[in-house]
Amino acid sequence: MLSDRSRPVVTATLPVVADNIGEIARRFCVHMFSEHPELLDGVFNRGNQVHGLQQQALAGSVAALATTLVETPERVPDQLLSRIAHKHASLGIRPDQYQVVHRHLMWAIGDVLGAAVTPQVAAACKEVYWLMANALINQERGLYSARGVRPETVWRTWEVVRKIKETDDVVTFVVKRTDDRLVKTSLPGQYVTVRMRMPDGTLQPRQYSLTRADDGVHRQFSVKRVRGEGDDPDGEMSTLLHDSVGVGDALTLSLPYGDVVLDDSGRPVVFAGAGIGISPMAGMISHLVAAESGLSITLLHADLHEEAFPLRRQVVNDILALRNARMYLWYAKEAASHEPVAGVFQGLMDPTILDLPEDALYYLCGPVPFMQAVRSKLIDHGVEPRDIQYEVFGPDLWQADMD
Repeated sequence: MLSDRSRPVVTATLPVVADNIGEIARRFCVHMFSEHPELLDGVFNRGNQVHGLQQQALAGSVAALATTLVETPERVPDQLLSRIAHKHASLGIRPDQYQVVHRHLMWAIGDVLGAAVTPQVAAACKEVYWLMANALINQERGLYSARGVRPETVWRTWEVVRKIKETDDVVTFVVKRTDDRLVKTSLPGQYVTVRMRMPDGTLQPRQYSLTRADDGVHRQFSVKRVRGEGDDPDGEMSTLLHDSVGVGDALTLSLPYGDVVLDDSGRPVVFAGAGIGISPMAGMISHLVAAESGLSITLLHADLHEEAFPLRRQVVNDILALRNARMYLWYAKEAASHEPVAGVFQGLMDPTILDLPEDALYYLCGPVPFMQAVRSKLIDHGVEPRDIQYEVFGPDLWQADMD
């Protein structure tokens, strides 16, 4: 909670900071990486830096927190902070690195706003930053403790034992642990960070959802090839995994993290995904099969056509293995399927045409425009926003949880 001294200062300066937060975030990143290039070697996804996604997500998070502190000080944006903390834990972020971020962020605020940054304004900005930073540090400390690790020990080596071509642009990797250290199983819906050395020698991290329930020995994740152009580093990791990593090779993976996990309250569950967005849902459904669940499960999936549906064979088999599950498909090309589904439609997904279960929990994953459209239809249909969770691949530029 903001101090009485800082609240009026933040209230007065929030509009000008909000108007300039994008430029502040951009200059912050440029300045920090110029002095600490090592942060682009194993910590930050340089593809996100090139496209400005990390800067946009940072700007949105800071603006959302500052607005909450002023307008609804009794309401802490737990979901926003939890999402960031899980991502940080999967990267092994350390508490001391927040001091580095603070120094460069304060420099950027002063560089953009100039004389408007009086000592009072600087003190208020510092207070807002450390409220957010300390909340994240505490959450991350709990996440590390729950796994029995330190930031530097979230990583371990796994061996690729299977490489499965799912579609023309999606490959599944099955890996097994290479030592006898105990591995705590993942929660349904979580992801791991894969860290690899790029051809230019730079270490790069990328997050991938776990697509099958793990047993403490094996883990499975699926990778869609991202096609960058020219010097665009966006697809460098997926290209390397697709083209250069095979059975017998070693991969460095983090422990599983992620706050969008399957609720175990016993309520009906509806999954709505598109394309590679099936990944975390495949993992959740696999966990339900392993638990011999009798929950009411409805899977909605949208894709170009049947051959483009990633993990289709696994997902269909798992749906058939559950006692109370059904699946509906939306294909852009045609309303046809060879699978034993409850319904198949052509065009954009509209879940409201179905007889959806009452009091259900909803999980969305796919392109942000897809999730925005589906979420809006569900809310217009009477579903409470609190009953809709979503997973964004990459920085969360949507932040629908703040609605």
